[in-house]
Amino acid sequence: MTNIAEQQPTHLVRTDTSPDGVAVAAVVGVVDMASYQELASALGALAESRPTGLVLDLRGVAFLGSIGIAVLVNTQHAARRLGVAFAVVADNRSVLRPLLAARVEQVLPVHPGLDEALAAVRLATT
Repeated sequence: MTNIAEQQPTHLVRTDTSPDGVAVAAVVGVVDMASYQELASALGALAESRPTGLVLDLRGVAFLGSIGIAVLVNTQHAARRLGVAFAVVADNRSVLRPLLAARVEQVLPVHPGLDEALAAVRLATT
């Protein structure tokens, strides 16, 4: 029997920026103790670049550990401090269950799709 970490590569963050300055960071793979520092560094640098908005797309994440949730909350705090609108996209159980268990869905703006998250971020910046 193999575990999730053996089945999935550690996360990979791919970023893209829309013409109106909203940055989208798509994360795939596993977010756990072995991979969170890379994710935290990438998201911190992205927030520090002060895009008009920041959307974190977690639809490709196979496992989200508690340290990953801490990275999300810290990124939201950094974005807020910098005046950057922030939203999360999550539509799979491997991400939604830990978010619900930690009750952070009450403080993190989580959306089921990218279009909804982009619309929320754009609305927050107008």
